[in-house]
Amino acid sequence: MTLDELKIGQSAVIKSVGGEGTLRQHFLDMGVIPGARTTLIKFAPMGDPMELRVHGYELTLRLDDAKNIEIGDILEEGEKEPKKDNDIKKVKYNEHPGFGEEGKYHKKNDGKKLPDGTILTFALAGNQNSGKTTLFNQLTGSNQHVGNFPGVTVDRKSGEIKNHPNTEVVDLPGIYSLSPYTEEEIVSRQYIIGEKPKGIINIVDATNIERNLYLTMQLIELDIPMVLALNMMDEVRGNGGSVRINDMEQMLGIPVIPISASKNEGVNEVISHALHVAKYQESPGKKDFCDKNDHNGAVHRCVHSIMHLIEDHAVAADIPLRFAANKVIEGDSRVIDALKLTQNEKETVEHIIIQMEEERGLDRAAAMADMRFSFIERLVSSTVIKPEESKERERSEKMDKILTGKHTAIPAFAIIMSLIFYLTFNLIGAFFQEKLEYIIEVGTDNLEKGLVNMNVNKVLISLIIDGICNGIGIVLSFLPIIIILFFFLSLLEDSGYMARIAFVMDKPLRKIGLSGRSIVPMLIGFGCSVPGVMASRTLPSQRDRKLTILLIPFMSCTAKLPIYGFFAATFFPGHGALVMIALYLFGIFMGILTALVSKRTVFKGEAVPFVMELPNYRMPSAKNVFQLLWEKAKDFITRAFTVIFLASIVVWFLQKFSLQFEYTNNVNESILYHIAKFVAPIFKPLGFGDWRVAVALITGFMAKESVVSTLQVLYGSGKASLLTLGNAAAVSLLVFCLLYTPCVAAIASVKRELGKKWAAIMVILQCSIAWVAACIIYNIASMIM
Repeated sequence: MTLDELKIGQSAVIKSVGGEGTLRQHFLDMGVIPGARTTLIKFAPMGDPMELRVHGYELTLRLDDAKNIEIGDILEEGEKEPKKDNDIKKVKYNEHPGFGEEGKYHKKNDGKKLPDGTILTFALAGNQNSGKTTLFNQLTGSNQHVGNFPGVTVDRKSGEIKNHPNTEVVDLPGIYSLSPYTEEEIVSRQYIIGEKPKGIINIVDATNIERNLYLTMQLIELDIPMVLALNMMDEVRGNGGSVRINDMEQMLGIPVIPISASKNEGVNEVISHALHVAKYQESPGKKDFCDKNDHNGAVHRCVHSIMHLIEDHAVAADIPLRFAANKVIEGDSRVIDALKLTQNEKETVEHIIIQMEEERGLDRAAAMADMRFSFIERLVSSTVIKPEESKERERSEKMDKILTGKHTAIPAFAIIMSLIFYLTFNLIGAFFQEKLEYIIEVGTDNLEKGLVNMNVNKVLISLIIDGICNGIGIVLSFLPIIIILFFFLSLLEDSGYMARIAFVMDKPLRKIGLSGRSIVPMLIGFGCSVPGVMASRTLPSQRDRKLTILLIPFMSCTAKLPIYGFFAATFFPGHGALVMIALYLFGIFMGILTALVSKRTVFKGEAVPFVMELPNYRMPSAKNVFQLLWEKAKDFITRAFTVIFLASIVVWFLQKFSLQFEYTNNVNESILYHIAKFVAPIFKPLGFGDWRVAVALITGFMAKESVVSTLQVLYGSGKASLLTLGNAAAVSLLVFCLLYTPCVAAIASVKRELGKKWAAIMVILQCSIAWVAACIIYNIASMIM
């Protein structure tokens, strides 16, 4: 039988893992190995993908991939696995020993103390969603974005440890093993192996300890001073579990510190141990995890034979010997190329590996994965006391019955998103927007009266009132809407629901050539295109990354909200929410249409396999949510008083001065008029050939909010002159603003991720699609309105 034939609730033992390449290696690294027991939890609402439990955590994969995994020894539904002989009541929780006992677990450093003043660099490494960024914030006092779905950190971030000068901690993207599967995992591996930090802080999710320790074992092989931060111990203890810290330290050969990063528990001890092992360069005391006396004896002999054979090459290439030998066995091309083995040595290595495969009965990659997980099983059985079921897991299962249920998942998603839009655009957001708009209007009027009473020069008054206050004021009035939308998006992210959306939407997204993982960057794109583009690094396929990035601009970002709100209030008063929802849905529709065309032309092929961990639901952290809101509000206000401020002044100057640089109130004499009249005819077929609109769209390339501020400056604070455009032209203009090129910052992000060529393609593609769509919409609207 194969894994796809398993029924819900059934458990089975994996017999063999088929497939090839990085995907198969990724399965093995995730614990899908021969001999592992797996249970089918459920299928996605549309029947694919499936959710499995393996090594105590939830993993998703598609039925097509499950067909390559052979199973046997099925436990029928209702039949329970034998209980392990773990009596929680008899075990006393062992506190971590006092600082200064590291030498017991490390190699003697032989006086190898680093010179005073040496900058101690640390790689903060761990699995995705293990709490790295939370710990990084506690270590450095930084305020990095934290979320409860895989792939929050998509780039390296660094900072100095609080109160410890000459230190640097680098927060790396989540990585499951040192055999990278995605772009973000390559970032982590290259830093750890290539830049050789003075120490490693390995953070492990104590609630998913088997899966997390797989990376720990590979990090230990690098022979870099290291401490293990056992995170979320508060949850483990709260559920009746425990960890024998002393025993775990002895078996791993490194300091193990129980912590709760979110509560700042144990963080100071992590700092003390990390500084000590780095300063004295105390390497892990154990790196050999294959037992020569058990079924992995063949692996043990193979590893040590290859170590002897390649030792001189590993020294010359400056690669840790044990790590190099293991990677050679796994067939890691990067390491093999770096070692520069002779043809004779390569053939000898191959003979040794083939002999091991024959003795072990497994292929090389599966044998290495089994060796590591066998040690992890021994370690966990000796040191970890597990509860029967965690409260978090029970809560997640109850919530998933509705949020990922067969008949309830899609309606629940639609209701949640509709509620978010209603509260943002019609109820809470609209209320605060009106209040702020009134305050800005009253403040501007009083300022103008004050300037007139002071007999200030009329040109300066015009600059302050028409150029700055009207331009920036209208944009600032939309700050409440943007903050509230980000508030709801952060709740989805922090709770763990974002990963469920990916699970539910994988099958429909596959029809347009994408994986369910693409939904995360696109949902982030509803907030801002820049982090959405960066989040695409979690996708393991270049094809999927490119297609996802090209679709992100169709997900209307919050920077466009001032445009929608301004035109909705001017042309369609009382129907703001309807206009917003229609625009968001139309953007999604155009994205789907573009994806379907791309799938059959430029991006032929199938979407990347959907392999993702589903985290437990967690109560959103108030600190994380409000930290994100503050960052977005600060970013918006900064943009208002930098990019938009400058754009407003430039537009005002070009509007108020003639070609002879004389102040004028006649717009037909202005510099702006003469520039824009050459561009305006392009938009005439779309219904808005007015030169003022053309100028607004050009400034929108710098920042989308500038469209509104520019129109406010050019048309004045009154809306009467703007109404001359007509409703059909307003609809067409809204569609064009929805679809045309994203802002400079987003284009710069695309350039960084994909290069100049794809950045240029995006600009041309978006503008072309926007022009065609707006032209069609204008002609249809002209017949209706």
